[in-house]
Amino acid sequence: MTDARDTLAPPAIPPRDLRGHKGSFGTVAVVGGCASGGSRMAGAPALTALGALRAGAGLARLICPEPVLAGALTIAPSATGLVLPTDGSGAIIAHEGAALLDSVLGACDALAIGPGLGSDSEGRRGVQAVVLRALQQDEKPVVVDADALNALARVPELTRDFRAPAVLTPHPGEFRRLAEPLKIAHDPTDPAQRPDAAEALAQRLGCVVVLKGAGTVVTDGYRTWVCPRGHPCLGTAGTGDVLTGVIAGLAAQFVRRADPAVVALPEAVRRALGAAEPGLDLFEAARAGVLAHALAGERWAERHGASAGLLAAELAELIPEAVESLRAGV
Repeated sequence: MTDARDTLAPPAIPPRDLRGHKGSFGTVAVVGGCASGGSRMAGAPALTALGALRAGAGLARLICPEPVLAGALTIAPSATGLVLPTDGSGAIIAHEGAALLDSVLGACDALAIGPGLGSDSEGRRGVQAVVLRALQQDEKPVVVDADALNALARVPELTRDFRAPAVLTPHPGEFRRLAEPLKIAHDPTDPAQRPDAAEALAQRLGCVVVLKGAGTVVTDGYRTWVCPRGHPCLGTAGTGDVLTGVIAGLAAQFVRRADPAVVALPEAVRRALGAAEPGLDLFEAARAGVLAHALAGERWAERHGASAGLLAAELAELIPEAVESLRAGV
C-alpha cells in the first residue's frame, strides 16, 4: 500500500463563519454514562460534551441514564440533557434506547457514543442495542469510544451491521478486543506495527481509526498519519473522553453533510466523483482533533512546568487555543 504517513500536510481547520450562531455551528449528541451493576459514571460523557463545545460546536446534548444525568450536567452545565431509558437495575432498556437514539440522530450533526456507558453483564444487551443502532444508520458521523468499542467486540459478524461514517478511537486494549474476532494480528503496542494495525481495522470496517497512545495513529485505511506531538501528561483519566468530544465537535461543524453517502470517502475519491466541497472529511476531522488534543497537553505541561497532574477538565480548557492555532496554520 502507498500511504502518506510522512507527507501529509498539517491538518487545517476551516474559518469560523462570522455570521454563524449556535444552531449553525453543529450539535453533538453524547450517549454515555452508567447507572447499572452498582456503577455510577457521569464524568466521562460530561468531559466529552466539554470537548465538543471547546472545539467549537454550537450545542451539546447529553443522553444519559437518569441517575447520572444531573451529575453530568453539573460538570457540563452548557449542555442540555435527555434521559436514556433504564430498568430498575439501571440497565439500558434495549428497544427503548434504540428508539430514542433514532430521534436523537435526527436532531444532531454528530454523535459521540461510549464514554462511561458501562460494560457489566446486566447492561450489555442495552448498550449493544444503542451502539448498533448508531452504526446501522449512514447519515450522521459517529465517534465510537470506550464501552461502545467493547460492545462492538461482542457483535458476531460486525461488518454486516457497520454502515455509519464512523471514527473508532480505541486504546491498545480496546483495539485487541475488536481485532481478535476480525482476525487482525498486528500488535497495537509495537510502534513498528501500530500503523499497519490501525489500517487493517479501518479497511475491514470501512471507517476511520484513531489508535491512541504515544504516536497516535489516524487512518482511513488509505491515508495514514502518525501524530508527532503530545506529552506524557495526557496519560490520565478522562483525556480520551475529551478527545472523543473534540473530534465529534469538529465533525459536527465541518464534515460535509450535503451528501452523506460520500462523507467517509477519501478526498481523492470525492474529487473524482465531483463531490469535494469546502470543509473536512472524517479523516481530516479526526486528524485535526488528535493534533489539537496533543497541542493542548503540551501547553498545559509547559505552563505548569510539570509532566503529570493534568486534569481532563483543564485539558478541555486549552482546546480552543489549540484549535485556533491549527486554523491559523501555526
